[in-house]
Amino acid sequence: MTQSATSAAPRPRVPGQVYLLAAVIFCLGTSEFMIAGILEPLSADLDVTIPQAGLLITGFAVGMIVGAPAMTLLTLTLPRRATMIVMIIGFSALHILAALSPSYGLLMVSRVLSAFACGGFWAVAAVHTSAIAPAAVQGRALASLVGGLTVANLVGVPMGTWIGTQFGWRSTFWAVALVTALAAVLIAVTTRTDAKPTDPDETGPDDAGSPTPTEAAPRLQTLLHAEIAAFKGPRIWLALGTTALFQASVFASFSYFSPLLTRVAGLPADLVPAVLAAFGVGAFVGVVVGGRLADKNIFGNIVGSLAALALSLGA
Repeated sequence: MTQSATSAAPRPRVPGQVYLLAAVIFCLGTSEFMIAGILEPLSADLDVTIPQAGLLITGFAVGMIVGAPAMTLLTLTLPRRATMIVMIIGFSALHILAALSPSYGLLMVSRVLSAFACGGFWAVAAVHTSAIAPAAVQGRALASLVGGLTVANLVGVPMGTWIGTQFGWRSTFWAVALVTALAAVLIAVTTRTDAKPTDPDETGPDDAGSPTPTEAAPRLQTLLHAEIAAFKGPRIWLALGTTALFQASVFASFSYFSPLLTRVAGLPADLVPAVLAAFGVGAFVGVVVGGRLADKNIFGNIVGSLAALALSLGA
């Protein structure tokens, strides 16, 4: 028996590029939620109320709602590598603008536009990950990508809050701008131009690059028809409505954690990052445990989770 016959075939692995993209997602997620930890110094410096400062989180969310689908359509025919780099550079530049903003209005504009760049990167990064990862590990690759957001809640937001507490809220934006600029350089250096799947034996598109405008038109039409058709059933609206209410209740309270902890609970400001880190740990545990419970009883898991959330918020 030959050595080639006896040796085991190499197991497919998640491409290293995916972890770099996940690191960018970590920066994007940190930026999305870090306002919650720096509301008080930000509102005092810009001479606005805390509720007004909290609207910066709303502005980012609105930018994501509008920007993600819009940027997905606008970048459909563009090279993925170049698009990701442009989105990251734009994201970094907008955080420099935020750090230098002399007014609340300019800061709000920078947050909304940052969300557009964030949504555009998310869309292209997900497609790029699916294109370069072998079919056998595509699930793991996409999970690794989304994992960047989980780590942002665990580490990024508490770290951003600590930086803002120690060095001023503007330093938090400078930190995100610096790290994302570095990420843009790394992607430019390490990412192959619209690379094909790393395993040549895997089936998939003949060209993992972006489609031409001629190819994109029918693909876009098919995609839009499929997306619209999905909203015809009542179950999807029930699922979306439940998810929207759940997320709204969580982030309506999370957004004001800092003033609630310091002004209502009397907690020292230095301990706010630790509480935010505990929130991130709880969210991570909830995802892991909730996923396993959902496999056994999805309805019971949903009802139980919502009931537990209502009790915790009511307390």
